Amino acid sequence: MSILTLFVVIPVLMLVGLWLAKNDNQVRGVMVVGASALLGLAIWLTITFIQMRHAGNTELMLFTYSTPWFAPLNIAYSVGVDGISVVMLLLSAVIVFTGTFASWQLEPMKKEYFLWFVLLSIGVFGFFISTDLFTMFMFYEVALIPMYLLIGVWGTGPKEYAAMKLTLMLMGGSALLILGILGIYYFSGATTMNINEIAALHNIPVAVQKVFFPFIFIGFGVLGALFPFHTWSPDGHASAPTAVSMLHAGVLMKLGGYGCFRIAMYLLPEAAQQLSWIFLVLTTCSVVYGALAACVQTDLKYINAYSSVSHCGMVLFALCMMTQTAITGAVLQMLSHGLMTALFFACIGMIYHRAGTRDVRYLGGLMKVLPFLSVSYVIAGLANLGLPGFSGFVAEMTIFVGSFQNADTFHRVCTIIACTSIVVTAVYILRVVGKILFQKVPNKKFFELHDATWDERLAIGGLIFCVAGLGLFPLWASNVISGAVAPIINHIMSTTAAAL
Repeated sequence: MSILTLFVVIPVLMLVGLWLAKNDNQVRGVMVVGASALLGLAIWLTITFIQMRHAGNTELMLFTYSTPWFAPLNIAYSVGVDGISVVMLLLSAVIVFTGTFASWQLEPMKKEYFLWFVLLSIGVFGFFISTDLFTMFMFYEVALIPMYLLIGVWGTGPKEYAAMKLTLMLMGGSALLILGILGIYYFSGATTMNINEIAALHNIPVAVQKVFFPFIFIGFGVLGALFPFHTWSPDGHASAPTAVSMLHAGVLMKLGGYGCFRIAMYLLPEAAQQLSWIFLVLTTCSVVYGALAACVQTDLKYINAYSSVSHCGMVLFALCMMTQTAITGAVLQMLSHGLMTALFFACIGMIYHRAGTRDVRYLGGLMKVLPFLSVSYVIAGLANLGLPGFSGFVAEMTIFVGSFQNADTFHRVCTIIACTSIVVTAVYILRVVGKILFQKVPNKKFFELHDATWDERLAIGGLIFCVAGLGLFPLWASNVISGAVAPIINHIMSTTAAAL
């Protein structure tokens, strides 16, 4: 059994522990132990992976393991990781750990809430370690289903509407995915659903690729907030409880970009080359539209939700550029956005819990009454607008430099248009920071508010450490990611050249 299976086994044991827990303290104990174990495992895996690469191990996937699961359909439990998977597992573990402490005071039904929270994390971890198409799709569905109850039961505002809208749109994307996956498997002539083996065969006719590529890219793109299929995202984020927003925006949306690259582009390379311009237009719209929409919002969660549409659109935008530098930037952006948007949602949730509102029109002077949360919000905002020294700057610069490597006018015009989102992002971030933190306190009751508790400080402090750490020391992540991107890009380019 691969060590990677522990990323599924540990959460399963957490489910058992939660089921047997008799009170809130036992529930918290199970979550802390389990989340700490997952974080420790992810850190160990990352360090070991880097050491193995430095030692000269050039295999495409490490820690691989495969055993038959359903032989009649050639389905296997098949796992393995490359550099992209490793950083996504590390991101997921960080968000689960910090999300646990962000939910420390959650009421009611703490036990039931964490049961669904852990089930969602099983789907996320299982998705990132899977190398079998069916197994990956199964974990993808496991990650989506808990969102309905987590938002519908523990959310705020029009939570039932938001939960239903999210579920229906993501299930629609899943319907496209299963059609695309079955099409890839049938026309590849493979005797297995292993992604790397199907890619090595490269038997799918170009005409067939052009049929199924949109199915896969749109199917995953719905979760990645691809325009115009993004409308579930702002409502879902705004209604979700704090830790669910953190996991949803921080990790779950990354499944979209990961799937687009790992399946759509890797297994259907000629179609990716020929059709990428269509999705490049849509993703450019996502980047600019998300930033402009955030400017006119008055709810803090909606502001961050539309900001996520813009930043996740940047991931898909970079993938469509199809250069190694741009795609490396896309994965860095997934990592960076996961950390900084989790920090944003954590701060917003804690401010809302105290002030009773997220409307910027009724907030002000929070720096006087909530200094720790206010400074943390400023740091999240600066990371979001791409200030040097934070993770956002590294990711966005890598994307735009890689995008401009395409010498044709069309790609460069799209890059210039997407770059305007940086200016727009600075506008809405600085406007909100100035309004809610430094203007006059609008309500005398605000002076009675208490700043972050120790558990909230631990969650926020951990995220700030990661955002600043990645911004100041990005080379390790960039090297790990680019080492995984290079062989996939080489495969795409070589197969496309051979077809010509």
